[in-house]
Amino acid sequence: NILAYRGLAKLKSTYVDALPLQVETLTGRVHTDYMQTVAATGRLSSNNPNLQNIPIRTKRGRQVRKAFIPRNRDYVLLAADYSQIELRLIAHIADENKMIEAFNNELDIHADTASKVFGIPISDMTTDIRRKAKAINFGIIYGISSYGLAKQLKCSPSEAKSFINSYFDRFPKIKDYMAETKNSLYNDGYVETLFSRRIYINGGDSKNQNI
Repeated sequence: NILAYRGLAKLKSTYVDALPLQVETLTGRVHTDYMQTVAATGRLSSNNPNLQNIPIRTKRGRQVRKAFIPRNRDYVLLAADYSQIELRLIAHIADENKMIEAFNNELDIHADTASKVFGIPISDMTTDIRRKAKAINFGIIYGISSYGLAKQLKCSPSEAKSFINSYFDRFPKIKDYMAETKNSLYNDGYVETLFSRRIYINGGDSKNQNI
């Protein structure tokens, strides 16, 4: 079908055809370019090839990933990722003691949230309930609406709204931090990171919800 063809064509043009052309003749290897001043958020971006975007989710994508191998037995390729970094950051920034305590005690943060929001002991936790709590944890800090959360959880908007309210009842400092950030944007026209990186955002006070 068309979607299958599109997926294969993307793999072929972006990786199968392109990667051999990016091999450095002197070393016989690919060497990415890390860019420090391109992404608006300040994170590093990678080009030629983009090593942050090597496919992994599909079987054929994983075959492409096999092209990346260590130089020899003395080298390894290491994949490292932050564990729930957004939640750890917002717990720190908002000084939300209850969430910090959960992290310090090495609790499963999604199971802990599910226990608090749904009133269920962790011993009775199911995979489905934990999945819902994960959607709530990440959705709320990215500003999800009750409608958007309802769509994810396959529940009514009123139920989703009650979940959001329960979350903020449990973590009130996160709610305060989000409100303070919005007020700062409305008053100043920008927001800042912990290291004072400033991002100007136009239309922050617009009545249009989409904007």
